[in-house]
Amino acid sequence: MKITVVGCGKIGCTVIESLLAEGHEITAIDNDEDVISEITNIYDVMAVCGSGTDSDVLLEAGISELLIAVTGSDEFNMLTCFIAKRLGVTHTIARIRNPEYNDKSLSFLRKELGLSMAINPERFVSRELFNLLKLPSAIKVEAFSRGNFEMVELILRENSPLDGVSLIELKKKHPDNFLICAVQRGDKLYIPDGNFVLKSGDKIGITASSVEIQRLLRKLGILQKQARDVMLLGATRTSYYLAKLLLAAGNSVKIIDADRERCKEFSVSLPGAVIINGDPARQELLLEEGIGGVDAVVALTGMDEENILLSYFATMQNVPKVIAKVNRNEFLPTAARLGIESVASQIRTVADVVVRYARALENSVGSKVETLYKLMNGNAEALEFAVNSDSKVIKIPLKDLPTKANVLISGIIRGRKTIIPSGDDMILPGDRVVVISSGIRLNDLSDITEKQR
Repeated sequence: MKITVVGCGKIGCTVIESLLAEGHEITAIDNDEDVISEITNIYDVMAVCGSGTDSDVLLEAGISELLIAVTGSDEFNMLTCFIAKRLGVTHTIARIRNPEYNDKSLSFLRKELGLSMAINPERFVSRELFNLLKLPSAIKVEAFSRGNFEMVELILRENSPLDGVSLIELKKKHPDNFLICAVQRGDKLYIPDGNFVLKSGDKIGITASSVEIQRLLRKLGILQKQARDVMLLGATRTSYYLAKLLLAAGNSVKIIDADRERCKEFSVSLPGAVIINGDPARQELLLEEGIGGVDAVVALTGMDEENILLSYFATMQNVPKVIAKVNRNEFLPTAARLGIESVASQIRTVADVVVRYARALENSVGSKVETLYKLMNGNAEALEFAVNSDSKVIKIPLKDLPTKANVLISGIIRGRKTIIPSGDDMILPGDRVVVISSGIRLNDLSDITEKQR
Protein backbone atom coordinates (compact mmCIF):
# COMPACT_ATOMS: atom_id res chain seq x y z
CA MET A 1 0.00 0.00 0.00
CA LYS A 2 1.23 3.52 -0.80
CA ILE A 3 1.48 5.61 2.37
CA THR A 4 2.66 9.19 2.91
CA VAL A 5 4.20 10.25 6.25
CA VAL A 6 4.38 14.00 6.94
CA GLY A 7 6.82 14.96 9.69
CA CYS A 8 10.01 12.95 10.16
CA GLY A 9 10.79 13.51 13.81
CA LYS A 10 11.14 10.68 16.32
CA ILE A 11 7.53 9.53 15.89
CA GLY A 12 7.59 9.94 12.12
CA CYS A 13 10.79 7.90 11.75
CA THR A 14 9.44 5.10 13.97
CA VAL A 15 6.21 5.04 11.96
CA ILE A 16 8.20 4.88 8.70
CA GLU A 17 10.37 2.05 10.01
CA SER A 18 7.34 0.06 11.21
CA LEU A 19 5.42 0.49 7.95
CA LEU A 20 8.45 -0.44 5.83
CA ALA A 21 8.75 -3.65 7.87
CA GLU A 22 5.13 -4.32 6.87
CA GLY A 23 6.05 -4.08 3.18
CA HIS A 24 4.39 -0.73 2.40
CA GLU A 25 5.63 1.84 -0.14
CA ILE A 26 6.47 5.00 1.84
CA THR A 27 6.86 8.62 0.80
CA ALA A 28 8.23 10.97 3.48
CA ILE A 29 7.62 14.72 3.61
CA ASP A 30 9.49 17.19 5.84
CA ASN A 31 10.42 20.86 5.43
CA ASP A 32 14.00 20.33 6.69
CA GLU A 33 16.48 19.41 3.93
CA ASP A 34 18.91 17.80 6.39
CA VAL A 35 16.14 15.58 7.78
CA ILE A 36 15.11 14.53 4.27
CA SER A 37 18.73 13.71 3.40
CA GLU A 38 19.10 11.61 6.55
CA ILE A 39 15.80 9.79 5.95
CA THR A 40 16.78 8.77 2.42
CA ASN A 41 20.18 7.58 3.66
CA ILE A 42 18.63 5.36 6.34
CA TYR A 43 15.42 4.11 4.73
CA ASP A 44 14.36 2.93 1.29
CA VAL A 45 11.74 5.64 0.79
CA MET A 46 10.85 8.42 -1.60
CA ALA A 47 11.26 11.79 0.13
CA VAL A 48 10.05 15.29 -0.67
CA CYS A 49 11.29 18.46 1.04
CA GLY A 50 8.49 20.92 1.70
CA SER A 51 5.38 21.66 3.71
CA GLY A 52 2.55 19.17 4.10
CA THR A 53 0.12 22.07 3.74
CA ASP A 54 1.46 22.88 0.26
CA SER A 55 -0.75 21.17 -2.32
CA ASP A 56 2.10 21.14 -4.85
CA VAL A 57 4.29 19.22 -2.38
CA LEU A 58 1.53 16.71 -1.72
CA LEU A 59 0.98 16.24 -5.45
CA GLU A 60 4.72 15.79 -6.00
CA ALA A 61 4.68 13.08 -3.31
CA GLY A 62 1.80 11.40 -5.12
CA ILE A 63 -1.73 10.68 -3.99
CA SER A 64 -1.52 7.80 -1.55
CA GLU A 65 -4.16 5.59 -0.02
CA LEU A 66 -3.16 6.68 3.48
CA LEU A 67 -1.54 9.90 4.74
CA ILE A 68 -0.22 10.25 8.30
CA ALA A 69 0.63 13.72 9.64
CA VAL A 70 2.79 13.55 12.80
CA THR A 71 4.56 16.93 12.99
CA GLY A 72 4.83 18.79 16.30
CA SER A 73 1.88 21.07 15.46
CA ASP A 74 -1.70 19.82 15.91
CA GLU A 75 -3.13 22.49 13.64
CA PHE A 76 -0.54 21.83 10.91
CA ASN A 77 -1.37 18.11 11.04
CA MET A 78 -5.10 18.74 10.75
CA LEU A 79 -4.68 21.19 7.86
CA THR A 80 -2.36 18.75 6.06
CA CYS A 81 -4.94 15.98 6.35
CA PHE A 82 -7.74 18.30 5.20
CA ILE A 83 -5.82 19.37 2.07
CA ALA A 84 -4.73 15.78 1.34
CA LYS A 85 -8.33 14.63 1.60
CA ARG A 86 -9.41 17.29 -0.90
CA LEU A 87 -6.65 16.16 -3.27
CA GLY A 88 -7.93 12.58 -3.24
CA VAL A 89 -6.17 10.77 -0.39
CA THR A 90 -8.58 8.10 0.85
CA HIS A 91 -7.57 7.83 4.51
CA THR A 92 -5.88 10.36 6.81
CA ILE A 93 -4.47 10.19 10.35
CA ALA A 94 -3.46 13.26 12.36
CA ARG A 95 -1.40 13.53 15.53
CA ILE A 96 -3.38 15.81 17.88
CA ARG A 97 -1.86 16.28 21.34
CA ASN A 98 -3.34 19.38 22.95
CA PRO A 99 -5.51 18.50 25.99
CA GLU A 100 -7.85 21.32 24.98
CA TYR A 101 -9.09 19.05 22.20
CA ASN A 102 -11.43 16.88 24.27
CA ASP A 103 -13.44 13.90 23.03
CA LYS A 104 -16.35 16.07 21.89
CA SER A 105 -14.20 18.53 19.93
CA LEU A 106 -12.11 15.72 18.41
CA SER A 107 -15.24 13.96 17.24
CA PHE A 108 -16.38 17.19 15.59
CA LEU A 109 -12.97 17.75 13.96
CA ARG A 110 -12.77 14.20 12.64
CA LYS A 111 -16.16 14.61 10.99
CA GLU A 112 -15.55 18.08 9.55
CA LEU A 113 -12.01 17.36 8.34
CA GLY A 114 -12.73 13.85 7.12
CA LEU A 115 -10.07 12.39 9.43
CA SER A 116 -9.93 8.61 9.65
CA MET A 117 -8.23 8.81 13.04
CA ALA A 118 -6.82 11.31 15.52
CA ILE A 119 -3.87 10.07 17.56
CA ASN A 120 -2.93 11.56 20.90
CA PRO A 121 0.32 9.75 21.87
CA GLU A 122 0.35 10.99 25.45
CA ARG A 123 -3.24 9.98 26.03
CA PHE A 124 -2.65 6.52 24.57
CA VAL A 125 0.40 5.85 26.72
CA SER A 126 -1.28 7.24 29.87
CA ARG A 127 -3.94 4.54 29.51
CA GLU A 128 -1.19 1.91 29.31
CA LEU A 129 0.43 3.32 32.43
CA PHE A 130 -2.89 3.37 34.28
CA ASN A 131 -3.46 -0.32 33.47
CA LEU A 132 0.01 -1.16 34.81
CA LEU A 133 -0.69 0.68 38.05
CA LYS A 134 -3.96 -1.28 38.43
CA LEU A 135 -2.01 -4.54 38.10
CA PRO A 136 1.50 -3.83 39.44
CA SER A 137 2.54 -7.51 39.29
CA ALA A 138 2.66 -7.16 35.49
CA ILE A 139 5.35 -5.45 33.45
CA LYS A 140 2.94 -4.95 30.55
CA VAL A 141 -0.85 -5.03 30.25
CA GLU A 142 -2.75 -4.99 26.96
CA ALA A 143 -6.53 -4.88 26.71
CA PHE A 144 -8.76 -6.38 24.04
CA SER A 145 -12.45 -6.22 23.30
CA ARG A 146 -12.97 -2.94 25.14
CA GLY A 147 -11.25 -4.23 28.28
CA ASN A 148 -13.14 -7.55 28.56
CA PHE A 149 -10.02 -9.57 27.74
CA GLU A 150 -6.41 -8.91 28.74
CA MET A 151 -2.91 -10.11 28.14
CA VAL A 152 -0.34 -9.49 30.83
CA GLU A 153 3.41 -10.02 30.76
CA LEU A 154 5.10 -11.20 33.95
CA ILE A 155 8.62 -12.18 34.93
CA LEU A 156 8.93 -15.37 36.98
CA ARG A 157 11.10 -14.41 39.94
CA GLU A 158 13.67 -16.57 41.63
CA ASN A 159 11.94 -19.25 43.71
CA SER A 160 8.71 -18.68 41.76
CA PRO A 161 6.03 -21.31 42.48
CA LEU A 162 5.89 -21.87 38.70
CA ASP A 163 9.59 -22.77 38.40
CA GLY A 164 9.87 -26.29 36.96
CA VAL A 165 6.11 -26.63 36.38
CA SER A 166 4.80 -27.79 33.00
CA LEU A 167 1.79 -26.04 31.52
CA ILE A 168 -0.22 -29.27 31.75
CA GLU A 169 0.56 -29.51 35.47
CA LEU A 170 -0.31 -25.86 35.97
CA LYS A 171 -3.68 -26.30 34.27
CA LYS A 172 -4.50 -29.36 36.39
CA LYS A 173 -3.65 -27.49 39.58
CA HIS A 174 -5.39 -24.26 38.53
CA PRO A 175 -8.25 -25.07 36.14
CA ASP A 176 -9.09 -21.38 35.75
CA ASN A 177 -10.05 -19.85 32.42
CA PHE A 178 -6.56 -18.66 31.38
CA LEU A 179 -3.80 -19.48 28.89
CA ILE A 180 -0.03 -18.98 28.95
CA CYS A 181 0.37 -18.05 25.30
CA ALA A 182 4.00 -16.89 24.99
CA VAL A 183 7.28 -17.35 26.84
CA GLN A 184 10.46 -15.31 26.35
CA ARG A 185 13.54 -17.14 27.61
CA GLY A 186 16.73 -15.20 26.95
CA ASP A 187 16.68 -14.23 23.29
CA LYS A 188 14.28 -17.00 22.28
CA LEU A 189 10.50 -16.76 22.07
CA TYR A 190 8.26 -19.80 22.48
CA ILE A 191 4.60 -20.30 21.62
CA PRO A 192 4.34 -23.11 24.17
CA ASP A 193 2.35 -26.34 24.18
CA GLY A 194 1.20 -28.26 27.26
CA ASN A 195 4.57 -30.01 27.70
CA PHE A 196 6.49 -26.75 28.04
CA VAL A 197 8.23 -26.41 31.43
CA LEU A 198 8.50 -22.95 32.97
CA LYS A 199 11.69 -21.67 34.61
CA SER A 200 12.54 -18.78 36.90
CA GLY A 201 13.61 -15.79 34.84
CA ASP A 202 11.08 -16.53 32.06
CA LYS A 203 8.95 -13.68 30.80
CA ILE A 204 5.47 -15.11 30.28
CA GLY A 205 2.34 -13.83 28.58
CA ILE A 206 -1.03 -14.78 30.10
CA THR A 207 -4.37 -14.20 28.40
CA ALA A 208 -7.69 -14.23 30.25
CA SER A 209 -10.47 -11.96 31.39
CA SER A 210 -9.24 -9.31 33.82
CA VAL A 211 -11.11 -11.03 36.65
CA GLU A 212 -9.53 -14.42 35.90
CA ILE A 213 -6.03 -12.93 35.76
CA GLN A 214 -6.49 -11.30 39.15
CA ARG A 215 -7.78 -14.59 40.58
CA LEU A 216 -4.88 -16.62 39.15
CA LEU A 217 -2.18 -14.25 40.38
CA ARG A 218 -3.79 -14.21 43.82
CA LYS A 219 -3.78 -18.03 43.95
CA LEU A 220 -0.13 -18.10 42.91
CA GLY A 221 0.78 -15.58 45.59
CA ILE A 222 2.23 -13.06 43.13
CA LEU A 223 -0.54 -10.47 43.09
CA GLN A 224 0.66 -7.07 44.27
CA LYS A 225 -1.89 -4.62 45.61
CA GLN A 226 -3.01 -1.84 43.32
CA ALA A 227 -0.92 1.29 43.51
CA ARG A 228 -2.93 3.87 45.45
CA ASP A 229 -0.27 6.45 46.38
CA VAL A 230 1.49 7.46 43.14
CA MET A 231 4.37 9.89 42.52
CA LEU A 232 4.80 11.30 39.00
CA LEU A 233 8.18 12.82 38.13
CA GLY A 234 7.76 15.50 35.48
CA ALA A 235 4.73 17.67 34.72
CA THR A 236 4.30 16.62 31.12
CA ARG A 237 1.23 16.03 28.99
CA THR A 238 1.46 12.33 29.76
CA SER A 239 1.53 13.19 33.48
CA TYR A 240 -1.60 15.30 33.04
CA TYR A 241 -3.60 12.54 31.34
CA LEU A 242 -2.36 9.87 33.76
CA ALA A 243 -3.10 12.04 36.80
CA LYS A 244 -6.66 12.61 35.59
CA LEU A 245 -7.20 8.85 35.28
CA LEU A 246 -5.66 8.18 38.69
CA LEU A 247 -7.61 10.91 40.47
CA ALA A 248 -10.87 9.73 38.90
CA ALA A 249 -10.11 6.24 40.30
CA GLY A 250 -9.57 7.62 43.81
CA ASN A 251 -5.76 7.51 43.86
CA SER A 252 -3.47 9.91 45.68
CA VAL A 253 -1.22 11.74 43.18
CA LYS A 254 1.90 13.85 43.73
CA ILE A 255 3.64 15.53 40.77
CA ILE A 256 7.14 17.03 40.96
CA ASP A 257 8.55 19.38 38.31
CA ALA A 258 11.17 22.14 38.15
CA ASP A 259 9.12 24.45 35.90
CA ARG A 260 7.23 26.93 38.13
CA GLU A 261 4.75 28.05 35.44
CA ARG A 262 3.91 24.49 34.51
CA CYS A 263 3.33 23.65 38.17
CA LYS A 264 0.92 26.59 38.42
CA GLU A 265 -0.98 25.30 35.37
CA PHE A 266 -1.18 21.80 36.85
CA SER A 267 -2.40 23.19 40.19
CA VAL A 268 -5.34 24.74 38.36
CA SER A 269 -6.11 21.86 35.97
CA LEU A 270 -5.54 19.08 38.54
CA PRO A 271 -6.97 20.42 41.83
CA GLY A 272 -6.99 16.98 43.44
CA ALA A 273 -3.24 16.44 42.99
CA VAL A 274 -0.33 17.66 45.11
CA ILE A 275 2.01 19.70 42.90
CA ILE A 276 5.59 20.24 44.05
CA ASN A 277 7.80 22.82 42.32
CA GLY A 278 11.30 21.38 42.47
CA ASP A 279 13.87 19.45 40.46
CA PRO A 280 12.86 15.76 40.41
CA ALA A 281 16.52 14.88 39.78
CA ARG A 282 17.42 16.08 43.31
CA GLN A 283 17.50 12.97 45.45
CA GLU A 284 17.19 15.02 48.64
CA LEU A 285 13.91 16.47 47.38
CA LEU A 286 12.53 13.04 46.46
CA LEU A 287 13.41 11.72 49.91
CA GLU A 288 11.82 14.75 51.57
CA GLU A 289 8.65 14.18 49.55
CA GLY A 290 8.45 10.57 50.75
CA ILE A 291 9.49 8.57 47.70
CA GLY A 292 10.27 5.59 49.93
CA GLY A 293 6.67 5.39 51.16
CA VAL A 294 4.68 5.55 47.91
CA ASP A 295 3.19 2.59 46.09
CA ALA A 296 4.47 3.61 42.67
CA VAL A 297 6.79 6.04 40.91
CA VAL A 298 6.39 6.91 37.22
CA ALA A 299 9.25 8.85 35.60
CA LEU A 300 7.77 11.03 32.85
CA THR A 301 10.26 13.82 32.16
CA GLY A 302 11.14 14.75 28.59
CA MET A 303 14.49 12.92 28.71
CA ASP A 304 14.83 9.13 28.48
CA GLU A 305 18.17 9.17 30.30
CA GLU A 306 16.74 11.13 33.22
CA ASN A 307 13.72 8.82 33.43
CA ILE A 308 15.98 5.77 33.62
CA LEU A 309 18.16 7.27 36.37
CA LEU A 310 15.15 8.47 38.37
CA SER A 311 13.54 5.04 38.08
CA TYR A 312 16.74 3.36 39.21
CA PHE A 313 16.83 5.61 42.29
CA ALA A 314 13.20 4.70 43.00
CA THR A 315 14.01 0.98 42.85
CA MET A 316 16.86 1.58 45.32
CA GLN A 317 14.26 3.05 47.69
CA ASN A 318 12.25 -0.20 47.38
CA VAL A 319 9.27 1.43 45.69
CA PRO A 320 6.94 -1.52 44.86
CA LYS A 321 6.15 -0.38 41.30
CA VAL A 322 8.46 1.72 39.11
CA ILE A 323 7.77 2.69 35.50
CA ALA A 324 9.92 4.75 33.15
CA LYS A 325 8.93 6.47 29.93
CA VAL A 326 11.62 5.46 27.44
CA ASN A 327 11.08 6.34 23.79
CA ARG A 328 14.44 5.32 22.33
CA ASN A 329 14.79 1.56 21.81
CA GLU A 330 18.57 1.68 22.27
CA PHE A 331 18.05 2.62 25.94
CA LEU A 332 15.84 -0.36 26.74
CA PRO A 333 18.71 -2.83 27.46
CA THR A 334 20.22 -0.29 29.89
CA ALA A 335 16.90 0.06 31.68
CA ALA A 336 16.60 -3.74 31.95
CA ARG A 337 20.14 -4.10 33.34
CA LEU A 338 19.28 -1.54 36.02
CA GLY A 339 16.26 -3.59 37.08
CA ILE A 340 13.65 -1.31 35.49
CA GLU A 341 11.21 -3.86 34.14
CA SER A 342 8.25 -1.68 33.21
CA VAL A 343 8.79 0.89 30.47
CA ALA A 344 6.36 2.77 28.26
CA SER A 345 6.95 4.45 24.91
CA GLN A 346 4.48 6.84 23.32
CA ILE A 347 6.44 6.63 20.07
CA ARG A 348 6.11 2.85 19.96
CA THR A 349 2.44 3.12 20.89
CA VAL A 350 1.73 5.45 17.96
CA ALA A 351 3.59 3.17 15.54
CA ASP A 352 1.54 0.18 16.72
CA VAL A 353 -1.72 2.10 16.22
CA VAL A 354 -0.71 3.10 12.69
CA VAL A 355 0.37 -0.44 11.77
CA ARG A 356 -2.93 -1.78 13.09
CA TYR A 357 -4.87 0.67 10.95
CA ALA A 358 -2.83 -0.17 7.85
CA ARG A 359 -3.40 -3.88 8.44
CA ALA A 360 -7.14 -3.27 8.75
CA LEU A 361 -7.16 -1.51 5.37
CA GLU A 362 -5.54 -4.56 3.77
CA ASN A 363 -7.76 -7.20 5.31
CA SER A 364 -9.96 -9.52 3.28
CA VAL A 365 -13.74 -9.73 3.59
CA GLY A 366 -13.74 -12.39 6.32
CA SER A 367 -12.39 -10.47 9.29
CA LYS A 368 -10.92 -7.17 10.37
CA VAL A 369 -7.91 -6.29 12.54
CA GLU A 370 -9.41 -4.45 15.52
CA THR A 371 -6.41 -4.38 17.84
CA LEU A 372 -2.70 -5.03 17.37
CA TYR A 373 0.00 -5.05 20.04
CA LYS A 374 3.69 -5.84 19.93
CA LEU A 375 4.61 -8.26 22.71
CA MET A 376 7.74 -9.70 24.28
CA ASN A 377 10.06 -6.87 23.23
CA GLY A 378 8.54 -6.86 19.75
CA ASN A 379 9.16 -10.58 19.11
CA ALA A 380 5.46 -11.44 18.96
CA GLU A 381 2.16 -9.88 18.01
CA ALA A 382 -1.25 -10.08 19.58
CA LEU A 383 -4.08 -9.31 17.16
CA GLU A 384 -7.80 -9.05 17.74
CA PHE A 385 -10.03 -9.86 14.76
CA ALA A 386 -13.71 -9.08 14.34
CA VAL A 387 -15.25 -12.04 12.52
CA ASN A 388 -18.14 -11.92 10.06
CA SER A 389 -20.09 -14.58 8.22
CA ASP A 390 -17.71 -14.60 5.22
CA SER A 391 -14.71 -15.82 7.22
CA LYS A 392 -13.16 -19.10 6.05
CA VAL A 393 -12.46 -20.33 9.59
CA ILE A 394 -15.94 -20.19 11.13
CA LYS A 395 -17.90 -23.22 12.37
CA ILE A 396 -14.85 -25.51 12.28
CA PRO A 397 -13.63 -27.18 15.52
CA LEU A 398 -10.25 -25.66 16.31
CA LYS A 399 -8.69 -29.12 16.48
CA ASP A 400 -9.55 -29.50 12.79
CA LEU A 401 -8.09 -26.13 11.77
CA PRO A 402 -4.64 -26.59 10.17
CA THR A 403 -3.03 -23.62 11.94
CA LYS A 404 0.48 -22.51 11.07
CA ALA A 405 3.43 -22.99 13.39
CA ASN A 406 4.03 -20.18 15.90
CA VAL A 407 0.37 -19.20 15.80
CA LEU A 408 -2.00 -19.62 18.76
CA ILE A 409 -5.67 -18.76 19.13
CA SER A 410 -5.58 -17.49 22.70
CA GLY A 411 -9.10 -16.19 23.20
CA ILE A 412 -12.60 -15.94 21.77
CA ILE A 413 -14.87 -13.15 22.99
CA ARG A 414 -18.53 -13.93 22.32
CA GLY A 415 -20.75 -11.12 23.55
CA ARG A 416 -19.74 -10.67 27.17
CA LYS A 417 -18.38 -14.21 27.47
CA THR A 418 -14.62 -14.85 27.34
CA ILE A 419 -13.60 -18.29 26.07
CA ILE A 420 -10.13 -19.75 26.45
CA PRO A 421 -10.50 -22.15 23.54
CA SER A 422 -10.13 -25.91 23.53
CA GLY A 423 -9.97 -28.16 20.49
CA ASP A 424 -13.74 -28.57 20.44
CA ASP A 425 -14.50 -24.84 20.38
CA MET A 426 -15.44 -23.11 17.12
CA ILE A 427 -15.21 -19.54 15.85
CA LEU A 428 -18.62 -18.07 15.01
CA PRO A 429 -19.75 -14.95 13.12
CA GLY A 430 -19.79 -11.94 15.45
CA ASP A 431 -16.95 -13.29 17.61
CA ARG A 432 -13.81 -11.40 18.42
CA VAL A 433 -10.75 -13.63 18.24
CA VAL A 434 -7.35 -12.93 19.80
CA VAL A 435 -4.38 -14.54 18.06
CA ILE A 436 -0.74 -14.64 19.18
CA SER A 437 1.84 -15.01 16.42
CA SER A 438 5.60 -14.86 16.00
CA GLY A 439 7.45 -14.32 12.72
CA ILE A 440 4.23 -14.27 10.69
CA ARG A 441 2.33 -11.25 9.42
CA LEU A 442 -1.44 -11.65 9.75
CA ASN A 443 -3.84 -9.34 7.89
CA ASP A 444 -6.87 -11.59 8.10
CA LEU A 445 -7.93 -14.35 10.45
CA SER A 446 -7.75 -16.86 7.58
CA ASP A 447 -3.98 -16.19 7.44
CA ILE A 448 -3.53 -18.41 10.52
CA THR A 449 -4.23 -21.58 8.51
CA GLU A 450 -1.93 -23.55 6.25
CA LYS A 451 -3.04 -23.54 2.64
CA GLN A 452 -4.51 -26.85 1.59
CA ARG A 453 -2.70 -28.59 -1.22
